[in-house]
Amino acid sequence: MRFDTRAIHAGQDPDPSTGAVTVPIYQTSTYVQEGLGQHKGYEYARTGNPTRAALESCMASLESGSHGVCFASGMAAITTLAMLLSAGDHTIVSDNTYGGTFRVFDKVMRRLGLEFSYVDTSDPELVRAAMRPSTKMIFVETPTNPVMRLTDIAAMSEIARERGAIVAVDNTFMSPFFQRPIEQGADVVVHSTTKYLNGHSDGVGGAIVVNDADLADRLYFLQNAAGAILSPMDSFLVLRGIKTLGLRMRQHDSNGRKVASFLSEHPKVQSVYYPGLASHPQHVLALRQMSGFGGMIAFETGSLENARAVLEAVQLCALAESLGGVETLICHPASMTHASVPPADRERLGISDGMVRISVGIEDVDDIVEDIDRALSAIA
Repeated sequence: MRFDTRAIHAGQDPDPSTGAVTVPIYQTSTYVQEGLGQHKGYEYARTGNPTRAALESCMASLESGSHGVCFASGMAAITTLAMLLSAGDHTIVSDNTYGGTFRVFDKVMRRLGLEFSYVDTSDPELVRAAMRPSTKMIFVETPTNPVMRLTDIAAMSEIARERGAIVAVDNTFMSPFFQRPIEQGADVVVHSTTKYLNGHSDGVGGAIVVNDADLADRLYFLQNAAGAILSPMDSFLVLRGIKTLGLRMRQHDSNGRKVASFLSEHPKVQSVYYPGLASHPQHVLALRQMSGFGGMIAFETGSLENARAVLEAVQLCALAESLGGVETLICHPASMTHASVPPADRERLGISDGMVRISVGIEDVDDIVEDIDRALSAIA
């Protein structure tokens, strides 16, 4: 089956007891057993839930993997992934990673004896040079948040295989509709399902997809042991959202291209970060490993004062964290999504006080452009 069909049907057979087309919300904490050691595949809801299992199966199908594992948030997924490692193990991380990822790696996992190197993974030679005998994982975010820097997934996978490490890719920005890292050699795909997969800003969740049964078993063990599971209701909401993923991503992409083009020509915008623009330094790589460019854009206004003027003047665009919903969201990375990153590191990465990030929604694009244009006029 093709992608849009799998999004609607994978893991979502009609309910056998009632024929319901939509997977039911199995809002239960436990399951009656027919006898000692005799059950219908479910014993306790932390260990397994039919609604969550349907989503996990669907996620695996969409990401070309064999197993999906769902969690209470994207950060719960990333934290569980780190639990695969042992004290002394080393991980290479995209230096422009999401602030929450940096926070859990640097402030939590490092205390437990794990080691992390933050490297510009857009340069394979820098990654190769950073590899150690103790390197067990390369954790890549592509495109990065918020400067939209890309990493060659196939190149990372080749480097990792040479050293016996695994490659994990945070695919939240692109969704499996535009990018499927496992098809390019990655071992693990991570998502915040809160974003494009859910798509309606009404649920929080995370997911990991792998294509190896042993790795999946280790993740299922950790999912059950640590207990940061996705609830039945949130599992249902993500399944609901995924059914329209293809339709929504096409519109996000169409709108994103038009907004990026508008911003690139605006006299009060100093620079635009969007892989779909020919001016993006990795545009050729974007054409090769992504089938679209999505709706995530960042642009430079020149100062905190200018950024504040824009952010406080928008009317249609909502000033809020998060991304990937049907509505257009706008934020200030330096004080919001990346506030946990030290100022010196933000400056080195290009996350200035004047940077604004937009998650372009699926409203009429002319309304979005008019709102941004009106807000930009607030810059003195």
